Amino acid sequence: MSAGAATTTTTTDTGTSVGTGSGRAGDSDAVPLKNWLAVIGASVGAFMAVLDIQITSSSLRDIQGGLAASVDEGSWISTSYLIAEIVTIPLSGWLSKVLSPRIYIVLNAALFVVFSMLCGMARDLPTMIAFRGLQGFTGGVLIPMCFWTILRMLPPAKQPIGLAIFSVSAVFAPSIGPAIGGYITDTFSWPYIFYLNLIPGVILTGMLLYSLPATKMNLAALKENDIPGIISMSLGLSALIYALEEGQRKDWFGSEEIRIAAAIAIVCLLFFLVRELVARYPLVNLRLFARRNFGIGTAGSVILGMALYGSVYLIPLYLAVVHEYSAWQIGQVMIWSGLPQLAITPFVPWVMKRVDPRYLIAFGLVLFSASCAVNAFMTHDFAGDQMVTSMLIRALGLPFIITPLSALATVGIEAEQAGSASSLFNMMRNLGGSIGTALASTLVVQREQFHSFRIHEHLSYSDPGVRAWLGEAAGSLHHAGTMAWSAREQALAMLATRVRAEAYVMAFNDIFLCLAVLLAIGAVAVLFMKKPDQALGGAGAH
Repeated sequence: MSAGAATTTTTTDTGTSVGTGSGRAGDSDAVPLKNWLAVIGASVGAFMAVLDIQITSSSLRDIQGGLAASVDEGSWISTSYLIAEIVTIPLSGWLSKVLSPRIYIVLNAALFVVFSMLCGMARDLPTMIAFRGLQGFTGGVLIPMCFWTILRMLPPAKQPIGLAIFSVSAVFAPSIGPAIGGYITDTFSWPYIFYLNLIPGVILTGMLLYSLPATKMNLAALKENDIPGIISMSLGLSALIYALEEGQRKDWFGSEEIRIAAAIAIVCLLFFLVRELVARYPLVNLRLFARRNFGIGTAGSVILGMALYGSVYLIPLYLAVVHEYSAWQIGQVMIWSGLPQLAITPFVPWVMKRVDPRYLIAFGLVLFSASCAVNAFMTHDFAGDQMVTSMLIRALGLPFIITPLSALATVGIEAEQAGSASSLFNMMRNLGGSIGTALASTLVVQREQFHSFRIHEHLSYSDPGVRAWLGEAAGSLHHAGTMAWSAREQALAMLATRVRAEAYVMAFNDIFLCLAVLLAIGAVAVLFMKKPDQALGGAGAH
Protein backbone atom coordinates (compact mmCIF):
# COMPACT_ATOMS: atom_id res chain seq x y z
CA MET A 1 0.00 0.00 0.00
CA SER A 2 1.38 3.41 -0.82
CA ALA A 3 1.67 6.13 1.76
CA GLY A 4 -1.23 8.01 0.35
CA ALA A 5 -3.56 5.09 -0.16
CA ALA A 6 -7.03 5.19 1.33
CA THR A 7 -7.78 3.36 4.52
CA THR A 8 -9.34 -0.06 4.19
CA THR A 9 -10.74 -2.47 6.70
CA THR A 10 -10.38 -6.16 7.12
CA THR A 11 -12.24 -8.65 9.24
CA THR A 12 -9.95 -10.51 11.59
CA ASP A 13 -10.45 -14.04 12.80
CA THR A 14 -12.07 -12.60 15.88
CA GLY A 15 -14.85 -11.15 13.82
CA THR A 16 -13.70 -7.62 14.60
CA SER A 17 -13.17 -5.11 11.85
CA VAL A 18 -10.01 -3.10 12.30
CA GLY A 19 -8.39 -0.45 10.18
CA THR A 20 -5.58 -1.57 7.89
CA GLY A 21 -4.65 1.74 6.40
CA SER A 22 -1.51 3.68 6.98
CA GLY A 23 -2.50 4.84 10.41
CA ARG A 24 -2.36 8.54 9.46
CA ALA A 25 -4.82 11.27 10.21
CA GLY A 26 -7.14 10.04 7.51
CA ASP A 27 -7.86 6.80 9.29
CA SER A 28 -11.20 6.35 10.98
CA ASP A 29 -10.99 7.02 14.71
CA ALA A 30 -14.26 5.25 15.49
CA VAL A 31 -13.66 2.29 17.80
CA PRO A 32 -16.62 0.40 19.32
CA LEU A 33 -16.90 0.56 23.10
CA LYS A 34 -16.66 -3.23 23.27
CA ASN A 35 -13.24 -3.09 21.65
CA TRP A 36 -12.00 -0.66 24.30
CA LEU A 37 -13.44 -2.84 27.06
CA ALA A 38 -11.59 -5.81 25.59
CA VAL A 39 -8.32 -3.86 25.56
CA ILE A 40 -8.79 -2.60 29.12
CA GLY A 41 -9.80 -6.04 30.41
CA ALA A 42 -6.84 -7.72 28.70
CA SER A 43 -4.50 -5.03 30.06
CA VAL A 44 -5.73 -5.59 33.61
CA GLY A 45 -5.03 -9.30 33.13
CA ALA A 46 -1.50 -8.62 31.85
CA PHE A 47 -0.93 -6.23 34.77
CA MET A 48 -1.91 -8.90 37.29
CA ALA A 49 0.26 -11.52 35.59
CA VAL A 50 3.36 -9.27 35.60
CA LEU A 51 2.62 -8.04 39.12
CA ASP A 52 2.64 -11.61 40.41
CA ILE A 53 6.24 -12.05 39.20
CA GLN A 54 7.46 -9.46 41.72
CA ILE A 55 4.76 -9.39 44.38
CA THR A 56 6.28 -12.35 46.23
CA SER A 57 9.85 -10.98 46.12
CA SER A 58 9.53 -8.93 49.30
CA SER A 59 7.50 -11.63 51.07
CA LEU A 60 9.50 -14.78 50.32
CA ARG A 61 10.90 -14.95 53.84
CA ASP A 62 7.39 -14.94 55.33
CA ILE A 63 6.11 -17.48 52.80
CA GLN A 64 9.09 -19.77 53.45
CA GLY A 65 8.42 -19.54 57.18
CA GLY A 66 4.73 -20.30 56.73
CA LEU A 67 5.51 -23.36 54.60
CA ALA A 68 8.47 -24.53 56.70
CA ALA A 69 10.75 -24.26 53.66
CA SER A 70 14.45 -23.45 53.45
CA VAL A 71 15.78 -20.55 51.39
CA ASP A 72 16.86 -22.86 48.55
CA GLU A 73 13.51 -24.67 48.57
CA GLY A 74 11.57 -21.43 48.78
CA SER A 75 13.27 -20.09 45.67
CA TRP A 76 11.04 -22.44 43.66
CA ILE A 77 8.04 -20.32 44.63
CA SER A 78 9.28 -17.73 42.15
CA THR A 79 11.12 -20.04 39.75
CA SER A 80 8.12 -22.29 39.07
CA TYR A 81 6.00 -19.26 38.15
CA LEU A 82 8.66 -17.83 35.83
CA ILE A 83 9.27 -21.14 34.04
CA ALA A 84 5.57 -21.75 33.43
CA GLU A 85 4.96 -18.17 32.33
CA ILE A 86 7.76 -17.99 29.77
CA VAL A 87 6.89 -21.42 28.34
CA THR A 88 3.23 -20.59 27.80
CA ILE A 89 3.86 -17.28 26.01
CA PRO A 90 5.05 -18.82 22.69
CA LEU A 91 2.19 -21.35 22.81
CA SER A 92 -0.46 -18.64 22.97
CA GLY A 93 -0.63 -17.83 19.28
CA TRP A 94 -1.32 -21.44 18.25
CA LEU A 95 -3.64 -22.34 21.15
CA SER A 96 -5.73 -19.19 20.69
CA LYS A 97 -6.23 -20.20 17.05
CA VAL A 98 -7.40 -23.67 18.14
CA LEU A 99 -9.75 -22.65 20.96
CA SER A 100 -10.64 -19.20 19.54
CA PRO A 101 -9.20 -16.06 21.14
CA ARG A 102 -12.31 -15.40 23.25
CA ILE A 103 -12.45 -18.85 24.82
CA TYR A 104 -8.69 -19.00 25.28
CA ILE A 105 -8.33 -15.62 27.05
CA VAL A 106 -11.45 -15.95 29.21
CA LEU A 107 -10.63 -19.53 30.23
CA ASN A 108 -7.09 -18.63 31.28
CA ALA A 109 -8.22 -15.47 33.08
CA ALA A 110 -10.69 -17.51 35.13
CA LEU A 111 -8.12 -20.25 35.86
CA PHE A 112 -5.55 -17.64 36.88
CA VAL A 113 -7.93 -16.45 39.58
CA VAL A 114 -8.61 -20.03 40.74
CA PHE A 115 -4.92 -20.93 40.98
CA SER A 116 -4.17 -17.65 42.76
CA MET A 117 -6.70 -18.57 45.45
CA LEU A 118 -5.21 -22.07 45.74
CA CYS A 119 -1.72 -20.57 46.19
CA GLY A 120 -3.01 -18.58 49.15
CA MET A 121 -4.52 -21.75 50.64
CA ALA A 122 -1.36 -23.86 50.20
CA ARG A 123 0.07 -25.17 53.46
CA ASP A 124 3.11 -27.06 52.22
CA LEU A 125 5.86 -26.34 49.70
CA PRO A 126 5.06 -28.98 47.01
CA THR A 127 1.46 -27.79 46.83
CA MET A 128 2.57 -24.17 46.60
CA ILE A 129 5.07 -24.92 43.82
CA ALA A 130 2.43 -26.83 41.83
CA PHE A 131 -0.17 -24.07 42.10
CA ARG A 132 2.41 -21.33 41.41
CA GLY A 133 3.39 -23.17 38.23
CA LEU A 134 -0.25 -23.41 37.14
CA GLN A 135 -0.78 -19.77 38.06
CA GLY A 136 2.19 -18.82 35.87
CA PHE A 137 1.01 -21.02 33.01
CA THR A 138 -2.41 -19.36 32.91
CA GLY A 139 -1.18 -15.86 33.80
CA GLY A 140 1.49 -16.00 31.12
CA VAL A 141 -1.25 -16.27 28.50
CA LEU A 142 -2.65 -12.89 29.51
CA ILE A 143 0.53 -11.01 28.57
CA PRO A 144 0.85 -11.81 24.84
CA MET A 145 -2.93 -11.99 24.39
CA CYS A 146 -3.22 -8.43 25.70
CA PHE A 147 -0.69 -7.37 23.08
CA TRP A 148 -2.60 -9.39 20.48
CA THR A 149 -5.90 -7.77 21.48
CA ILE A 150 -4.44 -4.30 20.93
CA LEU A 151 -3.02 -5.19 17.51
CA ARG A 152 -6.21 -6.91 16.33
CA MET A 153 -9.03 -4.86 17.85
CA LEU A 154 -7.75 -1.31 17.43
CA PRO A 155 -6.97 0.50 14.16
CA PRO A 156 -3.38 1.74 13.74
CA ALA A 157 -4.35 5.30 14.70
CA LYS A 158 -5.58 4.08 18.10
CA GLN A 159 -2.99 1.41 18.82
CA PRO A 160 -0.62 3.84 20.63
CA ILE A 161 -3.37 4.44 23.18
CA GLY A 162 -3.83 0.70 23.67
CA LEU A 163 -0.07 0.20 23.93
CA ALA A 164 0.11 2.98 26.52
CA ILE A 165 -2.44 1.07 28.60
CA PHE A 166 -0.42 -2.12 28.08
CA SER A 167 2.79 -0.35 29.17
CA VAL A 168 1.32 0.03 32.64
CA SER A 169 1.55 -3.74 33.00
CA ALA A 170 5.00 -3.97 31.41
CA VAL A 171 6.87 -1.33 33.44
CA PHE A 172 4.57 -0.10 36.22
CA ALA A 173 3.66 -3.50 37.67
CA PRO A 174 7.28 -4.60 38.33
CA SER A 175 7.97 -1.27 40.05
CA ILE A 176 5.11 -1.48 42.54
CA GLY A 177 5.09 -5.27 43.00
CA PRO A 178 7.50 -5.26 45.99
CA ALA A 179 5.62 -2.35 47.57
CA ILE A 180 2.23 -4.04 47.35
CA GLY A 181 3.60 -7.39 48.49
CA GLY A 182 5.47 -5.85 51.42
CA TYR A 183 2.48 -3.80 52.58
CA ILE A 184 0.00 -6.68 52.38
CA THR A 185 2.37 -9.09 54.15
CA ASP A 186 3.19 -6.65 56.96
CA THR A 187 -0.43 -5.51 57.39
CA PHE A 188 -2.24 -8.82 56.97
CA SER A 189 -0.33 -12.01 56.08
CA TRP A 190 1.29 -13.52 53.00
CA PRO A 191 -1.75 -15.48 51.66
CA TYR A 192 -3.47 -12.17 50.94
CA ILE A 193 -0.96 -11.30 48.21
CA PHE A 194 -2.62 -14.12 46.25
CA TYR A 195 -6.17 -13.36 47.39
CA LEU A 196 -5.61 -9.85 46.00
CA ASN A 197 -6.28 -11.25 42.50
CA LEU A 198 -9.84 -12.34 43.28
CA ILE A 199 -11.88 -9.15 42.76
CA PRO A 200 -10.00 -7.68 39.76
CA GLY A 201 -9.76 -11.19 38.28
CA VAL A 202 -13.52 -11.71 38.40
CA ILE A 203 -14.14 -8.24 36.94
CA LEU A 204 -11.70 -8.65 34.05
CA THR A 205 -13.06 -12.13 33.25
CA GLY A 206 -16.53 -10.64 32.99
CA MET A 207 -15.28 -7.76 30.84
CA LEU A 208 -13.53 -10.12 28.44
CA LEU A 209 -16.50 -12.48 28.27
CA TYR A 210 -18.74 -9.55 27.35
CA SER A 211 -16.47 -7.62 24.99
CA LEU A 212 -14.56 -10.22 22.99
CA PRO A 213 -16.46 -11.37 19.88
CA ALA A 214 -17.64 -14.97 19.93
CA THR A 215 -15.96 -17.20 17.36
CA LYS A 216 -15.97 -20.92 16.77
CA MET A 217 -13.16 -23.16 17.85
CA ASN A 218 -10.88 -24.28 15.05
CA LEU A 219 -10.05 -27.81 16.17
CA ALA A 220 -8.72 -28.53 12.70
CA ALA A 221 -5.79 -26.30 13.62
CA LEU A 222 -4.69 -29.05 16.01
CA LYS A 223 -3.37 -30.80 12.92
CA GLU A 224 -1.26 -27.73 12.15
CA ASN A 225 0.92 -28.46 15.12
CA ASP A 226 4.62 -28.37 15.59
CA ILE A 227 5.07 -31.03 18.26
CA PRO A 228 8.89 -31.17 17.97
CA GLY A 229 8.98 -27.37 18.22
CA ILE A 230 6.66 -27.32 21.25
CA ILE A 231 8.66 -29.99 23.10
CA SER A 232 12.08 -28.48 22.33
CA MET A 233 10.89 -24.96 23.19
CA SER A 234 9.32 -26.08 26.47
CA LEU A 235 12.34 -28.11 27.58
CA GLY A 236 14.85 -25.49 26.40
CA LEU A 237 13.18 -22.48 28.03
CA SER A 238 12.45 -24.40 31.24
CA ALA A 239 16.09 -25.49 31.53
CA LEU A 240 17.33 -21.98 30.70
CA ILE A 241 15.14 -20.24 33.28
CA TYR A 242 16.05 -22.87 35.89
CA ALA A 243 19.77 -22.31 35.24
CA LEU A 244 19.37 -18.53 35.39
CA GLU A 245 17.26 -18.54 38.55
CA GLU A 246 19.19 -21.21 40.48
CA GLY A 247 22.70 -20.67 39.10
CA GLN A 248 23.97 -18.29 41.76
CA ARG A 249 22.62 -20.37 44.66
CA LYS A 250 24.18 -23.54 43.23
CA ASP A 251 27.58 -22.05 42.24
CA TRP A 252 26.75 -22.05 38.53
CA PHE A 253 28.82 -24.58 36.58
CA GLY A 254 30.28 -25.92 39.79
CA SER A 255 26.92 -27.65 40.16
CA GLU A 256 26.12 -30.75 38.10
CA GLU A 257 22.44 -29.74 38.05
CA ILE A 258 23.27 -26.40 36.42
CA ARG A 259 25.61 -28.02 33.90
CA ILE A 260 22.88 -30.48 32.88
CA ALA A 261 20.27 -27.70 32.67
CA ALA A 262 22.59 -25.54 30.55
CA ALA A 263 23.31 -28.46 28.18
CA ILE A 264 19.59 -29.19 27.79
CA ALA A 265 18.87 -25.50 27.15
CA ILE A 266 21.56 -25.18 24.47
CA VAL A 267 20.65 -28.37 22.61
CA CYS A 268 16.87 -27.87 22.76
CA LEU A 269 16.88 -24.18 21.87
CA LEU A 270 19.27 -24.67 18.96
CA PHE A 271 17.01 -27.45 17.68
CA PHE A 272 14.00 -25.17 18.18
CA LEU A 273 15.57 -22.35 16.15
CA VAL A 274 16.32 -24.66 13.23
CA ARG A 275 12.96 -26.39 13.49
CA GLU A 276 10.97 -23.13 13.35
CA LEU A 277 12.73 -22.11 10.14
CA VAL A 278 11.92 -25.33 8.29
CA ALA A 279 8.61 -26.49 9.84
CA ARG A 280 5.49 -26.39 7.68
CA TYR A 281 3.46 -25.00 10.59
CA PRO A 282 5.99 -23.23 12.86
CA LEU A 283 4.95 -22.44 16.41
CA VAL A 284 6.23 -18.87 15.99
CA ASN A 285 7.55 -17.06 12.93
CA LEU A 286 11.21 -16.39 13.72
CA ARG A 287 11.63 -14.67 10.35
CA LEU A 288 9.99 -11.62 11.91
CA PHE A 289 13.36 -10.90 13.53
CA ALA A 290 14.74 -10.20 10.04
CA ARG A 291 12.52 -7.13 9.79
CA ARG A 292 14.60 -4.19 10.93
CA ASN A 293 12.06 -2.57 13.24
CA PHE A 294 10.91 -5.80 14.86
CA GLY A 295 14.47 -7.11 15.27
CA ILE A 296 15.88 -3.91 16.78
CA GLY A 297 12.69 -3.32 18.75
CA THR A 298 12.85 -6.78 20.29
CA ALA A 299 16.53 -6.26 21.16
CA GLY A 300 15.51 -3.02 22.85
CA SER A 301 12.81 -4.95 24.72
CA VAL A 302 15.45 -7.41 25.97
CA ILE A 303 17.64 -4.53 27.20
CA LEU A 304 14.63 -2.95 28.90
CA GLY A 305 13.79 -6.26 30.60
CA MET A 306 17.38 -6.73 31.80
CA ALA A 307 17.61 -3.22 33.24
CA LEU A 308 14.08 -3.09 34.65
CA TYR A 309 14.05 -6.43 36.42
CA GLY A 310 17.74 -6.13 37.30
CA SER A 311 17.16 -2.80 39.06
CA VAL A 312 13.97 -4.08 40.71
CA TYR A 313 16.11 -6.91 42.13
CA LEU A 314 19.09 -4.74 43.11
CA ILE A 315 17.40 -1.87 44.91
CA PRO A 316 15.46 -3.97 47.48
CA LEU A 317 18.57 -6.11 48.01
CA TYR A 318 20.73 -3.04 48.58
CA LEU A 319 18.30 -1.53 51.08
CA ALA A 320 17.92 -4.85 52.92
CA VAL A 321 21.62 -5.77 53.06
CA VAL A 322 23.21 -2.36 53.62
CA HIS A 323 20.47 -0.59 55.60
CA GLU A 324 18.36 -3.50 56.94
CA TYR A 325 15.09 -2.14 55.57
CA SER A 326 11.90 -4.14 56.12
CA ALA A 327 9.69 -5.28 53.23
CA TRP A 328 7.31 -2.36 53.73
CA GLN A 329 10.16 0.18 53.98
CA ILE A 330 11.57 -1.16 50.72
CA GLY A 331 8.14 -0.89 49.13
CA GLN A 332 7.86 2.75 50.18
CA VAL A 333 11.09 3.49 48.31
CA MET A 334 10.19 1.46 45.21
CA ILE A 335 6.82 3.15 44.84
CA TRP A 336 8.57 6.33 43.68
CA SER A 337 9.55 4.60 40.45
CA GLY A 338 5.97 3.49 39.88
CA LEU A 339 3.29 6.00 40.79
CA PRO A 340 4.60 8.96 38.71
CA GLN A 341 4.25 6.77 35.62
CA LEU A 342 0.47 6.86 36.00
CA ALA A 343 0.51 10.63 35.56
CA ILE A 344 2.83 10.54 32.53
CA THR A 345 1.63 7.51 30.54
CA PRO A 346 -1.73 9.01 29.35
CA PHE A 347 0.15 11.78 27.53
CA VAL A 348 2.53 9.47 25.64
CA PRO A 349 0.17 8.73 22.68
CA TRP A 350 -0.38 12.49 22.26
CA VAL A 351 3.38 13.12 22.25
CA MET A 352 3.92 10.25 19.78
CA LYS A 353 1.83 12.09 17.20
CA ARG A 354 4.17 15.07 17.35
CA VAL A 355 7.62 13.58 18.01
CA ASP A 356 9.52 10.87 16.15
CA PRO A 357 8.95 7.70 18.24
CA ARG A 358 12.62 6.76 17.88
CA TYR A 359 13.61 9.93 19.72
CA LEU A 360 11.04 9.24 22.44
CA ILE A 361 12.44 5.75 23.00
CA ALA A 362 16.01 7.08 23.07
CA PHE A 363 14.92 9.85 25.47
CA GLY A 364 13.34 7.30 27.81
CA LEU A 365 16.37 5.00 27.70
CA VAL A 366 18.72 7.91 28.38
CA LEU A 367 16.68 8.91 31.44
CA PHE A 368 16.64 5.29 32.66
CA SER A 369 20.41 5.20 32.08
CA ALA A 370 20.83 8.46 34.02
CA SER A 371 18.86 7.06 36.96
CA CYS A 372 21.17 4.02 37.07
CA ALA A 373 24.19 6.33 36.80
CA VAL A 374 22.97 8.21 39.88
CA ASN A 375 22.90 4.87 41.75
CA ALA A 376 26.42 4.07 40.50
CA PHE A 377 28.03 6.56 42.90
CA MET A 378 26.43 5.64 46.22
CA THR A 379 28.08 5.72 49.62
CA HIS A 380 27.06 3.77 52.73
CA ASP A 381 24.95 6.80 53.74
CA PHE A 382 22.90 6.51 50.53
CA ALA A 383 19.55 5.17 51.74
CA GLY A 384 15.88 5.38 50.82
CA ASP A 385 15.54 9.16 51.01
CA GLN A 386 18.55 9.64 48.77
CA MET A 387 17.15 7.21 46.20
CA VAL A 388 14.03 9.27 45.50
CA THR A 389 15.82 11.39 42.87
CA SER A 390 16.95 8.39 40.82
CA MET A 391 13.51 6.80 41.20
CA LEU A 392 11.77 9.90 39.84
CA ILE A 393 14.17 10.09 36.88
CA ARG A 394 13.42 6.44 36.12
CA ALA A 395 9.67 7.00 36.46
CA LEU A 396 9.86 9.88 33.99
CA GLY A 397 11.74 7.82 31.41
CA LEU A 398 9.96 4.44 31.50
CA PRO A 399 6.61 5.54 29.95
CA PHE A 400 8.48 6.89 26.92
CA ILE A 401 10.10 3.52 26.22
CA ILE A 402 7.62 0.67 26.07
CA THR A 403 4.71 2.37 24.27
CA PRO A 404 6.61 3.83 21.28
CA LEU A 405 8.94 0.81 21.24
CA SER A 406 5.99 -1.58 20.96
CA ALA A 407 4.32 0.57 18.31
CA LEU A 408 7.44 0.97 16.18
CA ALA A 409 8.47 -2.68 16.49
CA THR A 410 5.08 -3.97 15.33
CA VAL A 411 4.32 -1.44 12.60
CA GLY A 412 3.75 -3.29 9.34
CA ILE A 413 3.04 -6.63 11.07
CA GLU A 414 0.31 -8.42 9.13
CA ALA A 415 -2.84 -9.49 10.94
CA GLU A 416 -2.01 -13.18 10.61
CA GLN A 417 1.41 -12.58 12.20
CA ALA A 418 0.07 -10.72 15.25
CA GLY A 419 0.16 -13.87 17.39
CA SER A 420 3.81 -14.62 16.61
CA ALA A 421 4.81 -10.97 17.02
CA SER A 422 3.15 -10.59 20.42
CA SER A 423 4.56 -13.92 21.67
CA LEU A 424 8.12 -13.19 20.57
CA PHE A 425 8.16 -9.56 21.73
CA ASN A 426 6.87 -10.35 25.21
CA MET A 427 8.83 -13.58 25.62
CA MET A 428 12.09 -11.81 24.84
CA ARG A 429 11.37 -9.01 27.33
CA ASN A 430 10.64 -11.55 30.08
CA LEU A 431 13.71 -13.57 29.10
CA GLY A 432 15.76 -10.39 29.31
CA GLY A 433 14.36 -9.86 32.79
CA SER A 434 15.48 -13.33 33.89
CA ILE A 435 18.95 -12.77 32.42
CA GLY A 436 19.23 -9.36 34.09
CA THR A 437 18.21 -10.72 37.48
CA ALA A 438 20.59 -13.68 37.20
CA LEU A 439 23.53 -11.47 36.19
CA ALA A 440 22.76 -8.98 38.97
CA SER A 441 22.60 -11.67 41.66
CA THR A 442 25.88 -13.19 40.46
CA LEU A 443 27.76 -9.93 40.09
CA VAL A 444 26.71 -8.70 43.54
CA VAL A 445 28.41 -11.70 45.14
CA GLN A 446 31.49 -11.64 42.92
CA ARG A 447 32.08 -7.90 43.11
CA GLU A 448 31.51 -7.85 46.89
CA GLN A 449 34.21 -10.49 47.28
CA PHE A 450 36.53 -8.56 44.97
CA HIS A 451 36.09 -5.26 46.81
CA SER A 452 36.35 -6.93 50.25
CA PHE A 453 39.69 -8.40 49.22
CA ARG A 454 40.94 -5.05 47.94
CA ILE A 455 39.85 -3.22 51.09
CA HIS A 456 41.52 -5.81 53.34
CA GLU A 457 44.71 -5.34 51.33
CA HIS A 458 44.83 -1.75 52.55
CA LEU A 459 43.92 -2.49 56.15
CA SER A 460 46.67 -3.20 58.64
CA TYR A 461 46.83 -3.14 62.40
CA SER A 462 50.02 -1.13 62.03
CA ASP A 463 48.01 1.64 60.35
CA PRO A 464 47.49 4.39 62.95
CA GLY A 465 44.03 5.12 61.62
CA VAL A 466 42.91 1.49 61.97
CA ARG A 467 44.38 1.23 65.46
CA ALA A 468 42.71 4.47 66.50
CA TRP A 469 39.31 3.30 65.17
CA LEU A 470 39.58 -0.07 66.93
CA GLY A 471 40.70 1.58 70.16
CA GLU A 472 37.81 4.04 70.08
CA ALA A 473 35.26 1.31 69.30
CA ALA A 474 36.63 -1.01 72.02
CA GLY A 475 36.67 1.86 74.51
CA SER A 476 33.04 2.71 73.81
CA LEU A 477 32.02 -0.92 74.25
CA HIS A 478 34.04 -1.27 77.47
CA HIS A 479 32.52 1.93 78.82
CA ALA A 480 29.08 0.48 78.10
CA GLY A 481 29.86 -2.51 80.33
CA THR A 482 31.56 -5.01 78.00
CA MET A 483 34.61 -6.83 79.35
CA ALA A 484 37.90 -5.53 77.94
CA TRP A 485 38.85 -8.72 76.03
CA SER A 486 35.32 -9.04 74.65
CA ALA A 487 35.21 -5.38 73.67
CA ARG A 488 38.30 -5.85 71.50
CA GLU A 489 36.79 -8.90 69.76
CA GLN A 490 33.54 -7.04 69.15
CA ALA A 491 35.45 -4.05 67.77
CA LEU A 492 37.17 -6.33 65.25
CA ALA A 493 33.80 -7.82 64.29
CA MET A 494 32.40 -4.30 63.84
CA LEU A 495 35.30 -3.45 61.55
CA ALA A 496 34.68 -6.59 59.47
CA THR A 497 30.99 -5.67 59.20
CA ARG A 498 31.86 -2.14 58.11
CA VAL A 499 34.29 -3.46 55.49
CA ARG A 500 31.67 -5.84 54.08
CA ALA A 501 29.06 -3.09 53.97
CA GLU A 502 31.44 -0.83 52.05
CA ALA A 503 32.29 -3.69 49.69
CA TYR A 504 28.59 -4.28 49.04
CA VAL A 505 28.03 -0.60 48.26
CA MET A 506 30.92 -0.66 45.78
CA ALA A 507 29.54 -3.86 44.22
CA PHE A 508 26.11 -2.32 43.72
CA ASN A 509 27.77 0.76 42.20
CA ASP A 510 29.57 -1.41 39.67
CA ILE A 511 26.38 -3.15 38.54
CA PHE A 512 24.34 0.03 38.26
CA LEU A 513 27.13 1.50 36.14
CA CYS A 514 26.92 -1.54 33.83
CA LEU A 515 23.14 -1.07 33.53
CA ALA A 516 23.65 2.61 32.72
CA VAL A 517 26.05 1.74 29.89
CA LEU A 518 23.75 -1.01 28.57
CA LEU A 519 20.79 1.37 28.43
CA ALA A 520 22.89 4.02 26.71
CA ILE A 521 23.83 1.47 24.03
CA GLY A 522 20.13 0.66 23.63
CA ALA A 523 19.35 4.37 23.20
CA VAL A 524 21.77 4.55 20.27
CA ALA A 525 20.54 1.27 18.73
CA VAL A 526 16.88 2.33 18.50
CA LEU A 527 17.85 5.29 16.33
CA PHE A 528 18.62 2.77 13.56
CA MET A 529 14.97 1.70 13.36
CA LYS A 530 13.07 2.83 10.27
CA LYS A 531 11.55 6.26 10.38
CA PRO A 532 7.80 6.01 11.10
CA ASP A 533 6.78 7.47 7.73
CA GLN A 534 8.95 5.00 5.85
CA ALA A 535 7.67 2.07 7.88
CA LEU A 536 4.02 3.10 7.59
CA GLY A 537 4.32 3.70 3.89
CA GLY A 538 5.90 0.33 3.13
CA ALA A 539 4.21 -2.53 1.44
CA GLY A 540 3.77 -4.38 4.62
CA ALA A 541 1.99 -1.63 6.49
CA HIS A 542 -1.18 -2.26 8.40
